[in-house]
Amino acid sequence: MATSRELIVEADGGSRGNPGPAGYGAVVLDPVTGETLAERAEFIGVATNNVAEYKGLVAGLTAARELFPEATVHVRMDSKLVVEQMSGRWKIKHPDMKPLAAAAARVFPPGRVRYEWIPRERNKHADRLANEAMDAGRRGEQWSPAASTAALNPTADLAAARKAAGDATAGAARARAALAGARPEPEGLFAPDAVRAALATAAEADREAARSAAPEATGDFEAEAGREAPTGHAARAAGAAPGAPMAPAATGAAAPTSAPAAAAAQAPAPVGSGPAASAAAAATAPATAPAAPAAPAPQSAAPVSQGWSGPDMGAPATFVLLRHGETALTPEKRFSGSGGGDPELSPAGRRQAEAVAASLAARGTIQEIVSSPLTRCRQTAEAVAARLGLDVRIENGLRETDFGAWEGLTFAEVRERYKDDLDAWLASPKAAPTGGGESFATVARRVSATRDRLTAAYAGRTVLLVTHVTPIKTLVRLALGAPPESLFRMELSAASISAVAYYADGNASVRLLNDTSHLR
Repeated sequence: MATSRELIVEADGGSRGNPGPAGYGAVVLDPVTGETLAERAEFIGVATNNVAEYKGLVAGLTAARELFPEATVHVRMDSKLVVEQMSGRWKIKHPDMKPLAAAAARVFPPGRVRYEWIPRERNKHADRLANEAMDAGRRGEQWSPAASTAALNPTADLAAARKAAGDATAGAARARAALAGARPEPEGLFAPDAVRAALATAAEADREAARSAAPEATGDFEAEAGREAPTGHAARAAGAAPGAPMAPAATGAAAPTSAPAAAAAQAPAPVGSGPAASAAAAATAPATAPAAPAAPAPQSAAPVSQGWSGPDMGAPATFVLLRHGETALTPEKRFSGSGGGDPELSPAGRRQAEAVAASLAARGTIQEIVSSPLTRCRQTAEAVAARLGLDVRIENGLRETDFGAWEGLTFAEVRERYKDDLDAWLASPKAAPTGGGESFATVARRVSATRDRLTAAYAGRTVLLVTHVTPIKTLVRLALGAPPESLFRMELSAASISAVAYYADGNASVRLLNDTSHLR
């Protein structure tokens, strides 16, 4: 990773209605070979074209930084507005654009990024990724890199693009082939629960048979001998929509903490390389039950065991959930997600990270460490990893919610400036923050897909997940089968520890919530 490394980022975004269902796409390319180094795409709900374009830019720059933090970046986009505003030649007047432009400007230090406008026909790769994300959103899914054909179109317009940027097609094909070989994902993994239940056809039955034939989980884990009234982690909460949203989570703030970027189904970011699951392990991702608006959730394909009855099929994948230490925003209870700045740990946060590292080292049960890509989580994870002698793997699905224009504001400030938007957001998990942030429904879908991927990859092992308020509360809520409003009733302190065990028979057991004894 030479410090002089240059990368090309191509980004795009679109909205079918402006505002309407929107998505973005971004690709990181090697400027010499044209090889695709990373792809990002995400359906972001209802937003404008400009919001989607800016989110694509942020996602592309973030992916480039994860690959080569010291790189210089050449951004190419067909949005004249974004290019001129980010180059400093046009003023940014729209209130929704200002926080997004600020977020993009913070990814790399000033002077390390240059912008170029290109015609739409030269931005086909990112454009196709954005359209794939919007198509996935229309189906009630999130974009999956394994299913992408954005760089594999053999038409003449792509051939022309290859002449300009090298053979991106071959590079993307190699990358996806490697991904498919390392971590195949079962068909329909990201479909909404109700749709998946309705599609219980013979083909689905065959896939379920393949799942049940997968090897049983093995390995040690720290936990009490008996499971506490486990609930199937695939069975969604009653009255919740697929991947039901969570209630606001304070980021050390009066409400959630979050961030956009990479798709829910996206593979772990290249930093520290994400976990590789075998085909058999990936196939064990549980089927989910349909969500009924006001009635108890129907029985899942993998029955929810009552009390202690039912098979547990061996040692579970145990996720020790660690919220990052404090940042400067935490004591002020400001929204701090993934759509604004990327604050570091404060001195108090660093002390908290060292304290939790000492506590986990004394237990000696952690076998793997997986972290959100945001700086505050990575710094917390690295403090633990240094004590345990483990590597830190990055998983984009663990990032915080994107709070849009609310990033950096207190709850009171948001209520004063965006009262109607805040009321809608509090009333419905499908409502997004002002400026195109993520709804809780979107975050829940991303987190549940990440959970399924990681439980398959780490069956029988104890894994430390270093993440944020919203993802942790979502994992706990889904494990309990609790409704979305339960998230408003959980306390989650900085540097606190929670734990959930996931069994191969589809059951989950919440072992711990908001333990801060190591900080006293």
